[in-house]
Amino acid sequence: MADAKPWRNFYGRTKGKGLRASQEAYIEEDLAALSPGAVDWDVNPERHPLDLGARFGGRPVWLEIGFGGGEHMVHQAQRTPGVGIIGCEPYINGVAMLLGKIRAAGIENLAVHPGDVRDLFDVLPEGSVEKAFLLYPDPWPKKKHWKRRFVTPQFLGPLRRVLKPGAEFRVATDIPDYVRQTLEEVPKAGFEWLAEKSADWREPWADWISTRYEEKALREGRVPHYLTFRRR
Repeated sequence: MADAKPWRNFYGRTKGKGLRASQEAYIEEDLAALSPGAVDWDVNPERHPLDLGARFGGRPVWLEIGFGGGEHMVHQAQRTPGVGIIGCEPYINGVAMLLGKIRAAGIENLAVHPGDVRDLFDVLPEGSVEKAFLLYPDPWPKKKHWKRRFVTPQFLGPLRRVLKPGAEFRVATDIPDYVRQTLEEVPKAGFEWLAEKSADWREPWADWISTRYEEKALREGRVPHYLTFRRR
């Protein structure tokens, strides 16, 4: 008998303003075919692991947690066609934006989970992901909400489980306190910070493409930080 679905509070947005007709068509026509597999509890109550080999043909797998409008995800898929990338985003407007970009680019090495990353962690095989990205996550600026941030044990433990030993975990944020919490919590969760091996952690990665969230931060005078970790 399957375990009961755990109670998980979700605090972020799942819907914004109404979708355009074209975006509704992307959701209706394209989303199901881009699923990484049976993630949702109602279709996979036994929590059987995803068959990533069947989904990506044996490619290495990367994971983007909260892909926003999908700019970075599409960029990485185009420049690394030998990799399969799973994107997780509960905000349906962002999902629609990504689907439009995928259509325009004609790429096929992507999968999309439009929901809570914790449900995806349940069914990703242990050690199956070679690189993960957390780019401009919700900062939850109020101190009483810091426990909702991704860089907490409830998220970092499952992330570490699905990453291969030696896998890279990239975090980009423009919020100084998010940097502080990241540097405190991620190493405690079993990751090594690679700052000493990089030229400057305020410089973006060589394969970086700026996102709309970063452009907003720069317009408003905030400084982006680019943090790289390795799973121990």
